[in-house]
Amino acid sequence: MRFRSDPHAIRGSIAPLVTPFTDDGAVDHTSLANLVAWQLSSGSHGISIGGSTGEPSAQSVDERAAAIETVVAAVDDRVPVVAGTGSTRLDETIELTGRAVDAGIDAALVITPYYARPTQEALVVWYRTVAAEFPDLPILAYNVPSRTAVDLAPETVARLYREVPSFVGVKETTKDFEHFSRVLHLCGPDVVVWSGIELLCLPLLAIGGVGFVSATSNIAPAAHTHLYEAWVAGDVEQARRIHDGLHPLVDLLFVETNPAPAKWLLAERGLIASPHVRPPLIPPTPAGVERIRALAEEGREWLTPADRFRVADLRMEER
Repeated sequence: MRFRSDPHAIRGSIAPLVTPFTDDGAVDHTSLANLVAWQLSSGSHGISIGGSTGEPSAQSVDERAAAIETVVAAVDDRVPVVAGTGSTRLDETIELTGRAVDAGIDAALVITPYYARPTQEALVVWYRTVAAEFPDLPILAYNVPSRTAVDLAPETVARLYREVPSFVGVKETTKDFEHFSRVLHLCGPDVVVWSGIELLCLPLLAIGGVGFVSATSNIAPAAHTHLYEAWVAGDVEQARRIHDGLHPLVDLLFVETNPAPAKWLLAERGLIASPHVRPPLIPPTPAGVERIRALAEEGREWLTPADRFRVADLRMEER
């Protein structure tokens, strides 16, 4: 948790991992640790667990906490760990955030409470309450209105940033790029803003964002690392080349509901043991698999090699 005291160091490509399950639906901690090892070998600047791609709403608090513990242990303080600890219930959010703090996370990513559609004032109360429980933990809001039915307004982000000392920024998962710009304008250059929209990762860097939490880094972590590093180095042409090259892989992720396509491809490549997703999701349909294969082939140049990280080999070693 050496990054906890400096949330501005949490920048670049933060990989939001899937949560692997076994064929019978249990959390597969061996596959999860394997994904962390692969991500670190691919240069990812940070690891996130428990966001939308990790199927948190289909897991118990105990399962989510155990997954966070596995990730923190596998990372071993080499890069920042950002845990998604939000829930639609305040008590669960506080409990899981506390357990994540004890595990050693560097920052918490707290989703806006979904389904209830709270007002902006209610959201201020929500984040203020969570932050008060953990005054030394950097808190970032996770704004994803397509999943939650509530949009955290730029003015609300700015108010939280001004009034709550441990509230340091937001992961914006909205296709309204004006929203990104208004958050940065209202908060100033020191706010931490990450993109959660795959094709807005590069554009956000141009207006002052510090990085991205892109689901595509589940299958192309090295490309995302290189995109960020090319931008920082001033090689805009290379950054744009990678951005353009990633289009088929972005499309792949959303052939059917995320993370089912990503899990199918990760299992196909041997990085996790099973493509299992929990209800209400289902594995990709035959038509979906055909489309996933075609898009993987189209974006093959940017898929990160899986050599040395086949989870079946790890299981043989465990025996």
